[in-house]
Amino acid sequence: MPKEKEEKIKSKLPEKVINALKIKIKINKKRPAFKRQNWFRYKRLARTGWRRPRGVHSKQRRHYGYRPPVVSIGYGSPSIARHIHPSGFKEVMVYNPKDLEKVDKTIYAVRIGHSVGVKKRLEIEKKASEMHIKVLNKIS
Repeated sequence: MPKEKEEKIKSKLPEKVINALKIKIKINKKRPAFKRQNWFRYKRLARTGWRRPRGVHSKQRRHYGYRPPVVSIGYGSPSIARHIHPSGFKEVMVYNPKDLEKVDKTIYAVRIGHSVGVKKRLEIEKKASEMHIKVLNKIS
């Protein structure tokens, strides 16, 4: 028996925000992977992510060309597009089916917490599909 095709749930955003989201996606593609200073020297540093270079003689802090780029305001995305999922929804964490009642389905999409078990997760997904709320991390 073939699965029923679910209709895609879309957010209702102003044109200004949609354009900002497109710009954000372009900027994200160009943005470099910011590397921690000396990440190549020690295995433990490669996994820890970005830390600001603070040394007095630091070549990375002084923006020498052969060093990795440093995080700065110029790499940021448009402020109206921040904290918005590429699908156009703002994210809300949900831990039980009762939390879905507080969600506005035109603005917010739901992300189920990682500590939620499979049984409750399936309940949340079922209720969300009945209420036409988008779930960002479905398992089924």
